Amino acid sequence: QVQLVESGGGLVQPGGSLRLSCAASGSVFSIAPMGWYRQAPGNQREWVAGITRGGSTDYTDSVKGRFTISRDNAKNTVYLQMNSLKPEDTAVYYCKHHRTGSWGQGTQVTVSS
Repeated sequence: QVQLVESGGGLVQPGGSLRLSCAASGSVFSIAPMGWYRQAPGNQREWVAGITRGGSTDYTDSVKGRFTISRDNAKNTVYLQMNSLKPEDTAVYYCKHHRTGSWGQGTQVTVSS
């Protein structure tokens, strides 16, 4: 099992930026694909972005060109840089370790003026 801890959420105005981090314990981090997901109130959890162990990335259409996922295997950390944030990006954001299926506890992102 891998333990994941997200951080970096908060309140930001529309058009602003946030950088989320997901720190992982354990030695299996570097060999696993990772993903960011989000869940808004009343909605199902949805996939936002993914990164392979080699660094290839993919995004859901609604965040393409605004969000960037990256990883630092030496630090066992995956990041989500979020720019040009919109109110509809408001959600709890979770990271997932795709090899073990482990989830973090989530971090709240609120985009509001």
